[in-house]
Amino acid sequence: MLRNKVIFALVLLGIAFALSSAYVYAVPSKPLPPVFNPAPNPYAQGIYADGIVESSQTHGANVNLYPEVTGTITHILVAEGQSVDAGTPLITLDDTVQRATVEQQEAQVGAAQALLDELRAQPRREALEVARAQVDLANAGLKSARDQMSKQQRSFELAPESVSRDALDNAVNAFKVAGANADMVTRQYELTRAGAWSYDIKNQERQHEALVRALAGSSALLAKYTIKAPADGVVLSVQAAVGTYVSPQGAYDTYTQGFVPVLVMGAANGRLDVRCYVDEILIPRLPPAAGIHAQMFIRGTDTRIPLEFVRVQPYVSPKIQLSNQRLEKVDQRVLPVIFRFEPPPGVSIYPGELVDVYIGDK
Repeated sequence: MLRNKVIFALVLLGIAFALSSAYVYAVPSKPLPPVFNPAPNPYAQGIYADGIVESSQTHGANVNLYPEVTGTITHILVAEGQSVDAGTPLITLDDTVQRATVEQQEAQVGAAQALLDELRAQPRREALEVARAQVDLANAGLKSARDQMSKQQRSFELAPESVSRDALDNAVNAFKVAGANADMVTRQYELTRAGAWSYDIKNQERQHEALVRALAGSSALLAKYTIKAPADGVVLSVQAAVGTYVSPQGAYDTYTQGFVPVLVMGAANGRLDVRCYVDEILIPRLPPAAGIHAQMFIRGTDTRIPLEFVRVQPYVSPKIQLSNQRLEKVDQRVLPVIFRFEPPPGVSIYPGELVDVYIGDK
């Protein structure tokens, strides 16, 4: 009997617990208030678009800088947020091998120039004096041989037995040899006095020109090891460190496991743009360019900023997820519309920030 009473009491207790639990969980809980009010549509027929803040550019978006050569970063010469002028060195790469190549070619150009100067400076005064002296010596030898031959001939004419035929022939032959030698050294003198052959000079000029052009190419390549600012602007992001190996693909990013620009620059005018991506199904609802108005809402705040219409980028392209532009693509296509605004005082806005934008006609 007692056992049945205990079981009955437990059953009643379970039923009471179940009913109370059902009542408690059935009562709707009061929702928590939002951290910030969602961006309201300020236009009666306004359309919504995602926007990303970027520095104000006349054409395109921010400037992504990639090295044109491969190498290891040796120095980073600027800091993020720094304003730079066009041509300012930003990053240097290890150029040891290329610099040695340039120095070697500079030495080759110098040697070729020295040889060319030597050819153009001919005849050398000392060499010309030696050639002139050889001519004088040969003429003196020719005169001596002529006088000796004349004596032998006159003696033979007066008394043939006084001179042997052999001696007379030797005197005649000696005169001919002396004449040939005098003619040879005279021609050698004329050749020395004429200087270097014009074809030798032209050939050396071509070799020198070829070396100069090779040096210019190597010097131009050496300059690529220093990344310079292509225009006046502000350094927005440096995405590599000293010792990082970079290539024309950029620097390897550990987090996305892809390649990113080594450095990103924006305009230095202090103004900011908003690039909005309008869904393709909303494109027909865009107002005419003359009547476009827009407002930007900063996420996490109740701040709204009026926007100035700049231009429509007239090319509908696939929407790209901002987390990784190379890997994450979707089928949705969007039309970029660019607006401009002046950052209000006391409001911090940076390039790359995502914002909500409503576009309307009034």
